[in-house]
Amino acid sequence: MRFILLALLVLHLPVMAQEDLSPKAWLENMSQALQEQEFKISLIQLQADHIRPLVYIHGKVEQQEVAFLEHLNGPPKNAVRVGNTVTFIEHDQPAYSVSASRIQGILPPAFAGDISKLEAGYQFVLGGRSRIAGRPSQLVRIIPNDDYRYGYQVWLDMESYLPLRYDMLTQDKQLLEQILVVELLVLDEAPAILIEAYKQEWPPVISQSKRDAGDNWTFKWLPQGFSILVKDSHRLMGSHESVEYIALSDGMANISVYVARVGETPMPEELVTRNGLSLATEVVGNFEVVAVGKVPSETLTRVAKSIAIQ
Repeated sequence: MRFILLALLVLHLPVMAQEDLSPKAWLENMSQALQEQEFKISLIQLQADHIRPLVYIHGKVEQQEVAFLEHLNGPPKNAVRVGNTVTFIEHDQPAYSVSASRIQGILPPAFAGDISKLEAGYQFVLGGRSRIAGRPSQLVRIIPNDDYRYGYQVWLDMESYLPLRYDMLTQDKQLLEQILVVELLVLDEAPAILIEAYKQEWPPVISQSKRDAGDNWTFKWLPQGFSILVKDSHRLMGSHESVEYIALSDGMANISVYVARVGETPMPEELVTRNGLSLATEVVGNFEVVAVGKVPSETLTRVAKSIAIQ
């Protein structure tokens, strides 16, 4: 009987310690876990008209982060990250590499970054506890400070602090996107597939397109916490012409802004919403501006109208 009581006490102590954790501390533990731990997760990405089963594997090889993402349905489609280089491998085109700190499209990169940077646009609130993928989890809500972005909530495994579920919600609590883990395996060491990925010689990072001289874009208004990440030349969706491109982010939400002189490049004319992705077009002086992102359409319109040349 004494042994049983001691065992129960040992199991209960971590839970008691977690009762004192702030919501920010939970998120900071998640960030560290996503960077440091070896694990394999099987998950489902749910959007309005898409259901994607995925496998994501992460670990460290010679103190360097290595990750592998596999799409389980459809033609083979994988992504490999070694350090800050992500290589995309698809069956119908040559592999190519880009410079990136995370593989995009699973979880917000900020989840594995400095959580403090999110506080400019969001507040963190603890929710209840639940059971996901057979594991007890803690809910943390990431609530926007304004109406210019969507809200999020994430359930964290109470043992490893790894995310088990992630929701993106509109202002009226409608679900736009969900990542749901169906199996989490915490590993003792990096699996063989990551070691092989680390040793593999991947294509060099593609060089950024050269920008046309003189067009140095800025914004008269951005939502609190948003900043410019990238300025370069990009091809607009469905076009072979190169246009000016500016990437904005607040750590959770991303906005892509495309700019071209009126009449030079065909630009979309309608506002559309699909899988949470909104699009707004505006004419600012002699330029057409397209803003795309998973934020309210009113935010995109205001961002597009505020663009200016320094």
